[in-house]
Amino acid sequence: MSQKIRIKDIARLAGVSPGTVDRVLHNRGNVSPSARKAIDAVLEQVGYQPNMHLSGISLRRHYRIVVTFPEFKKGEYWESTYKGIMRAIRVFENINIECKFMYYNQFDLYACRSTFEQITTLEPDGVIVSPTFRDETIYLTTIFEERNTPYVYVDSAIDCTFPLAYFIADPFKCGYLIGKLLDMITPDDAEFVLFQAIRVGDASANTTILRKQGFMTYLSEHDKVRALHRLSFSVLEPERNDELIGDFFEQHPQVRGAVVLSSRGSVIASYLRKHRIDGVKLISIDLTENNIREIRNGVIDFVLGQRPEQQGYMAVKTLIQYLIYGKKVRVENIMPLDIITRENLDLYNEFSEIAYIDMK
Repeated sequence: MSQKIRIKDIARLAGVSPGTVDRVLHNRGNVSPSARKAIDAVLEQVGYQPNMHLSGISLRRHYRIVVTFPEFKKGEYWESTYKGIMRAIRVFENINIECKFMYYNQFDLYACRSTFEQITTLEPDGVIVSPTFRDETIYLTTIFEERNTPYVYVDSAIDCTFPLAYFIADPFKCGYLIGKLLDMITPDDAEFVLFQAIRVGDASANTTILRKQGFMTYLSEHDKVRALHRLSFSVLEPERNDELIGDFFEQHPQVRGAVVLSSRGSVIASYLRKHRIDGVKLISIDLTENNIREIRNGVIDFVLGQRPEQQGYMAVKTLIQYLIYGKKVRVENIMPLDIITRENLDLYNEFSEIAYIDMK
């Protein structure tokens, strides 16, 4: 049995976290007497013998991980992913891991391309990538595949590439579900508007493309494509939105539903409040602080959450399992989609410590 028992098995039997077990096994302190006693009892019961070779490796070697995803401000979507990554580093603090963050502007194709070029000059042990732009991501990952450097996707995945693993919420199903929700909460004769963020380089984000496919599939299946309008809006220059959106809603009184297939629903919600436009149902993605505010205000009706904090945590953990312990990992890891409203909002708090469930 001692050859098969795992740290998470010991943690489950002792009623503590895997991180606590790891601290006891490596004698790193910061463990309560009661937890240590419970762990020692389990270790004796199962006859656990640590793998000293692996323990020595984890304590001596320096591991370099490059993380690249969009730059963010406090309270925005990518802060959650960042927090998940940093939490994993704290949990596995016995391992000497250096994370180098390489951010890019997700609304600027050329800025992303420049950042990825810089990354190719580095020699990390592993990479965590958010594939915002498809072609640029394929260019980057092809180089790391040639070097046999493992990489993990978060937020989205690119076909025709070979990641070690990916942690995403299915974007097609997300878009399809948004279409279904919008149809449910609007009148039968309602028209809809799809808001799309302007990006430098005229290239949509990979997740947005796939969500749009799911959204359009639902509308097509229910004969509602003709009811759809499209409008561009600016995230980088929100003052332009008066010009971009203008008198659209006054000219289209049958529009009763609006969709933003990204985390920027609050930009449109702010516009609706500013211009006192009532009766338009709005659906967006992710629990940013701004989206939370607009849910509480009653302007955003639904937000679909895709657990970015957990994605970041599991991405780091997967690289550790592979690089240090040689563990076979699961490639496809799909996050649940959480449907969040004003009524259940307080049950979801992306910007606080959350409990992570180990994924088999």
